[in-house]
Formats: sequence, C-alpha cells, structure tokens
Amino acid sequence: MRVIAGSARSLPLKTVRGSNTRPTTDRIKETLFNIIAPEIPGCRFLDLFSGSGGIGIEALSRGAEQAVFVEQDRAALQVIRQNLQFTKLSDRAVVTGMEAVRAVTSMNGQKPFDIIFMDPPYGQGHERRILEALRDNTIADGDTLILIEALADTDFSYLEELGFMMKRDKRYGTNRHVFVRRSTFGQNSSISGKL
Repeated sequence: MRVIAGSARSLPLKTVRGSNTRPTTDRIKETLFNIIAPEIPGCRFLDLFSGSGGIGIEALSRGAEQAVFVEQDRAALQVIRQNLQFTKLSDRAVVTGMEAVRAVTSMNGQKPFDIIFMDPPYGQGHERRILEALRDNTIADGDTLILIEALADTDFSYLEELGFMMKRDKRYGTNRHVFVRRSTFGQNSSISGKL
C-alpha cells in the first residue's frame, strides 16, 4: 500500500497485521481520489474505521487542511501514527481511539466536515448506524460529501428515510463506493449538482 499522489507521493504505508482491517487497494483508492480530487484541497476530512490510515493520509497528501482518523483497534492506531510520522503529515492530523458511532456522537457541536469517509467491516450494518448518528449532527451538513465503501450488494434503500440521497454509486465488482449527501429539499439547491 502506498500514497498515490501529492506531497507524500509513492511513499509506502505500513498495514495492520491480521484480518481485523481491510486496506483499500491502491487501484480503488486511485479511482476514488480521481473522482473527488476537486473537493480535496483545503478540506476537513473525517476518516472513520481508519485501519492503517491510508485514505485520510491520501487526502492530507493531496492538500486537505486537516484529517481526523477514528479507529478503535490499538494496533491500527499505532500504525496510523507511524504512517503519519513517516509521511510527515502528523501536524494536520488528529487520531482518535474510539468506536465510530461514539466518536461521531462526541463530535456533535463541532463545525461540519467537507468529506466523511467510512469503510466499516462488511455486513454488520455499521453504515446505517453511522448515518443515523450523522442525521442530526453538526459535523455533516448539506455540503458534506459522505463516502461509504461497502460490499456491492449492501442495501442503501433507507437513505431517503434518514434524510440522505445517493449522488453516485461507483462499483468495482465485489464492492462499491456510495456517494451520499443530505437531502436538499428546502435548502440551497446549488449543491444538488455536486457529487
């Protein structure tokens, strides 16, 4: 696993041993960041279920103002900190050792993130629980892009019920990236054309 582009381009990243984490492959990461590239410079980025930190580090390398990493596994937290130090990106990073829903709830009251990324363990319903926690939370507003990495057959039919809408669905075979924003009904419609 490596950083694809930006200030830390081509630097290798450590990964967590064992099967508790599942790093996004370089190919899929590159495709994702090609899609969201215009939104990265200067953004505040939240990386939930961070694993080795590869997604948040990629965002920092490409010019994100700040990335917050949320991960509850102790070994993974150590790897994230090592990767941030190696890539010289620690000064713009916050690393939080906490369960993801608790972390999202604890951040309520803070200003919105520009991008929230989550890559939870597959098939356990974490996606819906995080979106429920974001529904009435200040860290996600109508301009926040929420990116979800999930199995290709993961059900997202509940999005509208929770006040969100799918803006794009990028499939890679066995998995997918779902691009979600808050529903814009009654809000500034200028954001409706965004990803």
